[in-house]
Amino acid sequence: MKKIYLLLITAFVLNACGDKKEPTIAEIIASKDIKKIRTKKSELDKKQQELSDKVKTLISAIDELDTLKRNPLVTAFTIKNEKFIHYLELQGNVQTKQNVLVYPEMPGTLERVFVKEGQRVSKGQILAKIDDGGMAQQVAQLEATTALAQTTFERQKRLWAQKIGSEIQYLQAETQFKSQKNALAQLKKQLDKASIRAPFSGIVDAVMKEQGTVVAPGPGSEVFRVINLNNMYLETDVPEAYIGNVSKGKSVIVTLPILGKTINTVVRQTGNYINPTNRTFKIEVGVPNTDKSIKPNLTAKLSINDYTSENAILIPQSVISENAVGKQYVYVIKNKEGAFGIAKQVIVETGKIQGDKIEILSGIKTGDQLIEAGARSVKDGQKVEIRG
Repeated sequence: MKKIYLLLITAFVLNACGDKKEPTIAEIIASKDIKKIRTKKSELDKKQQELSDKVKTLISAIDELDTLKRNPLVTAFTIKNEKFIHYLELQGNVQTKQNVLVYPEMPGTLERVFVKEGQRVSKGQILAKIDDGGMAQQVAQLEATTALAQTTFERQKRLWAQKIGSEIQYLQAETQFKSQKNALAQLKKQLDKASIRAPFSGIVDAVMKEQGTVVAPGPGSEVFRVINLNNMYLETDVPEAYIGNVSKGKSVIVTLPILGKTINTVVRQTGNYINPTNRTFKIEVGVPNTDKSIKPNLTAKLSINDYTSENAILIPQSVISENAVGKQYVYVIKNKEGAFGIAKQVIVETGKIQGDKIEILSGIKTGDQLIEAGARSVKDGQKVEIRG
């Protein structure tokens, strides 16, 4: 419609120019007289404004006389209260506290390796043995001398109880036995270091040294990696703004895109330290892993329930507009009669957003009819026709 009005104005201007037999625009421009060109432009601007005013007057008259004029078509829905659960979306990595490298505790040749990669082991189970260099024979010899010392002490004790012999003999036998016993315990403890044992129940993920390899305590001498996939968890950083909303026991939906799995769990621990570098605190979320499909360092998405309202007003974000001063508004239908009503602009205060829905804190109430389709094409106070 606007294009037609523009063509009419242009036609009127050209006709007006043609009737006076004045120089054409091309002729004026060809004269290169800047004063004449500016004068001609001012004349045309004035005539264009006059014609535009006349066209607007005609349009107003047409609007008043046109009985077939159509009102804007819109759709509307009735506002109702509903439960609103808001989730904070974060990223995290799966971890386990039982993922360790097992090192030897004494130097020597790796004499036997008893397990293979992927094998399940129990806590304390012997994984490998290191050549003890004759320490086992020393233990056997010390066990014999300790047994003798014990027998001597027990006999001397019985004699001393009968007041036979001297007290010094009894004390010497007791001291000898205790000394032998302590020495045997110490040597057995050293010998036990020749056995590399599983620190906890889990799976041997890697065997890093072959039988016959010379090993020693320290970095670079790890023999096994043992992992327990039962006690898995997610650790992530939460912005400090949510410190009051994200707490122990809050429900969490964990999504593992690679596995196509979704797990419902809870926050099991929240940190007490705010990192000054990025202003975040850490949380731990337990991850059940009954089928052992979840592995350490797997990427996951966390949806943490940080806000819940039992009676919230939720509307689509698409129906909200913003005015020149930055206030948000919607259109509510007033004075409804049949399929017609008046569009009323209402300023609203918004809350949290979840998906394509946004919470309304004030401005509209339950039972109001809100314009949805067509909300951005109506004006305040305009009569509208409601479809459906």
